[in-house]
Amino acid sequence: MTKSQVDVVWTALEILDERGAAAVSMRTIAERLGVRMNTVQWHAKSRARLEELMADAIIGGASLDGLPAPGRERAAEIVRRYRGALLAHRDGAAVVAGTYAAEPATLDLAEALVDALLDAGLPAREAAWTCWSLIYLALGLTQEEQSLPERFEGDIDLGERPALRRVASTLLADSFDERFEFGVSRLLGL
Repeated sequence: MTKSQVDVVWTALEILDERGAAAVSMRTIAERLGVRMNTVQWHAKSRARLEELMADAIIGGASLDGLPAPGRERAAEIVRRYRGALLAHRDGAAVVAGTYAAEPATLDLAEALVDALLDAGLPAREAAWTCWSLIYLALGLTQEEQSLPERFEGDIDLGERPALRRVASTLLADSFDERFEFGVSRLLGL
């Protein structure tokens, strides 16, 4: 039975969704596909390469169809879809954050996001840095959301930190969607 790179990546994503990032290995993929490990390694030469391919497949879940025309609104929608693609997979943000995937879906999303920012009138440097800031916001917040225990209800001893005590109820609130939208609107001036 001949397996393709697509089979290897989709099997890795299945394992990711079922058991988390720590469970994904060349051996586990080979066992799931019913092939030898060298077959998997033929399609993904190393663990790092496998993670790049997985990250690109995850990002490929962010559709770039039917986006709004105005640049700032288009950029906001792209980064929302990016976050949605990360959330669609268990540990999706951790996989993507741990790679530097210069692969087709990743580059297509970056192209669309930078294009939207340029269309919004941002100079080249500001468009590039705003793109990074939006990606980092989505990655960081989503990684936190995905790694948080089911319901964190423990109290944190803030000690003598009056500023933190003053904002503690908001700081510790489970409001990932609201925090994400706040960050996007601040970065894009919406």
